[in-house]
Amino acid sequence: MAAFDENYARVKEEIAQAARRAGRAPEEITLLAATKTVPAETINYAIGRGLTCLGENRVQELLDKYEALDKENCDLQFIGRLQTNKVKYLIGKVSCVQSVDSVRLAVEISRQSERAGLVTGVLVQVNIGKEAQKGGVLPEALLEFIDQIREFPGIRVDGLMTVPPICDKKSVLSAYFLAMHKYYVDIAAKKIDNVNMRSLSMGMSSDFPLAIECGATMVRVGSSLFGARQYA
Repeated sequence: MAAFDENYARVKEEIAQAARRAGRAPEEITLLAATKTVPAETINYAIGRGLTCLGENRVQELLDKYEALDKENCDLQFIGRLQTNKVKYLIGKVSCVQSVDSVRLAVEISRQSERAGLVTGVLVQVNIGKEAQKGGVLPEALLEFIDQIREFPGIRVDGLMTVPPICDKKSVLSAYFLAMHKYYVDIAAKKIDNVNMRSLSMGMSSDFPLAIECGATMVRVGSSLFGARQYA
């Protein structure tokens, strides 16, 4: 737990410094803790130390931890790839699904949310690098996709999410992040009904300061907080 305290303080300071370099207030940035493989006891300790937002990548792991988590003091979101047949297990448990990249998935989130009498936030995942092996809506199809899903009852489009290609050059990575920020700003300026653009979720442990400098409002940080993931 002492290691978490040290890591958490360092990550918060790096967020604050990156925000200030970009002329932004540190409070504008949401730190989402990516908690894949992290036990509930450790997560709850982190919540007790001030963590307010966490994200799980896998449905079964989320369900295994769910009852033990201190949910009253932390927002829980889903950040991994999601199959439509598993949507029903998440609705009512997470405030947002960050990985919506197909109309079929949006329809199922809408259907299950409406059935539960809820509205679930979604982020549209953008395949900013146009990588064949990755999920996400292609940039040129983004506006059309948002226009399709925004009318579905039971969901609310709250912003965009991306996982850019792995890049050795900072300039190339910056270009991906800046392109995402431009889509985010341009869509927000259109003031489309049921599209709020509250979150631009990009940046992980290896690159979150750069993502903040390029306009991220949320960063998803795992190993920099909890150490290397421990797989069974």
